[in-house]
Amino acid sequence: MSELKDLMLRSPRFTLAVAESLTCGRLQARIGAISGASNFFLGGITAYSLDQKIRHLGVSGAVAKPVNSVSAAVAEQMAQGACTLFGSDLGLATTGYAEPSAEWNVVQPFAWWGLAHRRADGNFALLSRRVEYPGAPRTQVQEEVAEVALAALIECLRGLRTEKAKS
Repeated sequence: MSELKDLMLRSPRFTLAVAESLTCGRLQARIGAISGASNFFLGGITAYSLDQKIRHLGVSGAVAKPVNSVSAAVAEQMAQGACTLFGSDLGLATTGYAEPSAEWNVVQPFAWWGLAHRRADGNFALLSRRVEYPGAPRTQVQEEVAEVALAALIECLRGLRTEKAKS
């Protein structure tokens, strides 16, 4: 995790906020465990219900309701909402199913992570990916999704720093 800190604090410094559903605070705990995280981590929110995702993160109910808040678009809106809520440069979000759901016809756990980067012009670059965990138990899914999302953030930061070095 020291690489995350190093990448966040290089010039120009970036700030980070998190919006979690599926991972239920696991991202925030991992980031907060980094010595010096207060130099880049502005905070996070765990919004489990659709109403709270709409209220605090600006997620579109029309987009989220038909998919029970689990889609690429919802993950991206959550990440962008975290940036807006906390005023950060980067937002990281997770949403998904930690276990099967008969009600939503979900036969195996899966999740989406979303990443938002506020560009200099104020617009956002958005990225998301789906990850699947067939047969994995609930807490393992939550832990692994947090790991995958953080790895994606580090990869994004590497790319941003490479772009910056070329300019």
